[in-house]
Amino acid sequence: MILDGAATAKELRQQLAETIQKQGLAPGLAVVLVGDDPASQVYVRNKARAAEEVGIASRTHRLPAATSQEDLLALVTSLNNDAAVHGILVQLPLPRHIDEQAVVAAIDPSKDVDGFHPVNVGKLSLGLPGFVPCTPQGCMILLKQALPDPSGKRALVLGRSNIVGKPMAALLLQAHCTVTVAHSRTQDVAEECARADILVSAIGKPAFVKGAWIKEGAVVIDVGINRVAMTDAEGKTRLVGDVDFEKAALRARAITPVPGGVGPMTIACLLKNTVESAKAHRVRRDGI
Repeated sequence: MILDGAATAKELRQQLAETIQKQGLAPGLAVVLVGDDPASQVYVRNKARAAEEVGIASRTHRLPAATSQEDLLALVTSLNNDAAVHGILVQLPLPRHIDEQAVVAAIDPSKDVDGFHPVNVGKLSLGLPGFVPCTPQGCMILLKQALPDPSGKRALVLGRSNIVGKPMAALLLQAHCTVTVAHSRTQDVAEECARADILVSAIGKPAFVKGAWIKEGAVVIDVGINRVAMTDAEGKTRLVGDVDFEKAALRARAITPVPGGVGPMTIACLLKNTVESAKAHRVRRDGI
């Protein structure tokens, strides 16, 4: 079973567009981009396009790489106070002279649609309602297509980043899985993989997970997006995941492709968080 993230994301976007229209919402998303990192520029452009397609007003604030932390924090404060903005996203990474944690902490938690604010991180850890980071949220949607009830399953998360690994582990715990987190200090990753009914890889190493490591019948969610050279075309590259897809697919019950798996879900879940924020802000404002 190939878990088609592109098709699932499209369906989610259609649902969001219908919700916006039926409920008369006017969601606003503010994206802040500091510097000229090429990958960030592409990602921000894709976010803005997807937002406009579903009816979310997207505004991108492009700042030069030399922008001071003080000026960036001032912009965040102004967006916090803007009633037309329901979601604030500061694109990471930021230039070295800016403290990322200080900037993330300055975002109003009720507008933190990335789910990175310490308040939302704490809520996720405690199992309380709050914004869930977009990539892990998308992973759970795809996982439940193949395994509607993952309760009691052994789950392995490869990677312990604050953006994917840790929140992914928290979501799997909430789904009553038995969760292991493996990382660079883990001694026998292959053995850990072989025991996992659910494998989520988010380490950023192309084809690191070998097909032979996959447990028969496991569900494999590949978060990795790695650009590698094509052997048959000089100078050209292609995208691959952390998992050796072809061989892993022979053993897995279900698997996400790269590209077309988790990637599209990340943006769709960002839009979902923004719509939920708009609904919550309207309730607080109007009581309806």
